[in-house]
Formats: sequence, C-alpha cells, structure tokens
Amino acid sequence: MLTIARLFGKSPFAPLQTHMDKVASCVDQLPKLFQAVSSGDTKAIEQIAEKISKLEHEADLTKNDIRNHLPKSLFLPVDRGALLEILALQDQIADQAETIGHLATMRPLSLPEGMRADLVLLCQKTMEAFLLARQVVKELNELLESSFGGLEAEKVKGMVEQVAFLEYETDTLQRRLLKTLYQTNDNTPYPAFHHTLRLIEEISAIACYSEKLGNRIRMLLELK
Repeated sequence: MLTIARLFGKSPFAPLQTHMDKVASCVDQLPKLFQAVSSGDTKAIEQIAEKISKLEHEADLTKNDIRNHLPKSLFLPVDRGALLEILALQDQIADQAETIGHLATMRPLSLPEGMRADLVLLCQKTMEAFLLARQVVKELNELLESSFGGLEAEKVKGMVEQVAFLEYETDTLQRRLLKTLYQTNDNTPYPAFHHTLRLIEEISAIACYSEKLGNRIRMLLELK
C-alpha cells in the first residue's frame, strides 16, 4: 500500500502507530462486549463479536502492508527486527480481542454473584493497561526526536513501569477469580465452568501482551 510506504519516509514508527490505531479499534469494543455479556444480551454479543472480527481483519491487512513495505536497505534509526517484534506484539493484542469476542458467543456466562465485581474490575484494569501501552507507542516519535534519551526517555520508562503494575494487578485479580471459581463451582456443569475459566484467562492476556509491548519498547531505550 503506497500510503504505508510513504509513512516510512515520515517516520519509522508512523506505520506502527497506524497499525496500533487499528488494534485499538478492536480493543475499544471490549467494554461494550463485557456489558453485553454481563446483561446476557445474546444479540448484542454476536453483533459486537462480528464487528471485532472485521476490525481485526483490517488490522491484519495493515500489518501485512507494513511487512511488505518495511525497508530492507534504507537506513533506519532502529533495528528492523525490533520494529517487526513490536508489530507482532500489537498484532497479538488484536488477535486476543477477536478471541475474546468469539469465546463470548459460545454460551451465556455462568458466574456466581460474588465474582461479578472482581470480573468488572479485571476488565477495567485490562483496558487501562492496554490504553497506557498504546500511549507508549504514541510517544515513539518524541523518543526518536530526543535520541531515545533525556526527559522523554524517563517519561516513557515511567509509563512502561505503570503498564507492568497494571498487569500485576490484573494477574492478582485473575488468580482471585480463578480461586473463587474452583472453590464455589462444585455443582457447575463442566462446559460452563470451562467457559468462565477461559474467558477470565483470555481477558487477562490483553494486559500481559500490553506489558510485553511496553517492555519491548523500553528495550529500545536500553540499546541506545
């Protein structure tokens, strides 16, 4: 795609940021999905999951365009492999959003009342981790202008550390939810138990990938 090729001339990070915007369009649908799951609105769940799938496909097309136009011989201020690794991590987040959407359509969520507050909090913390990781990606141009040093680098390091803390919080919530799930669902049919288990794990994975993305960008600072 010519537009992607031109973006590389503007900044090596502009295509990554364009792709991240596509990824964000997928993840931005998750709060609506969580609300539909909580209320048992099957029709809305199906519609939102389908929309996420379409948006993920658009993100895939952008990803492929970037890979096809990533310069091999022109000078890049960062390693070509590093750009591809960041792109792959962003792609995993979009894939994860699609996985959550598909999983939500499989069956109604069977969740004890005592777990609902923690699940809502898990979803909130997961979104916070992703949104902050997205902001780190937005800071890449400023990092380039500062030669990956100075106050801008310190600012980004602080943001990455905050993403890591949010991932820690989601991990803590996940363990608490799973412990409750195992302790209170002796009479729950296995399909319902497994569905709840998978949904908790897949939601948490968004925060995990967000942390990995932040850490990979921080490595750019350490290598400069």
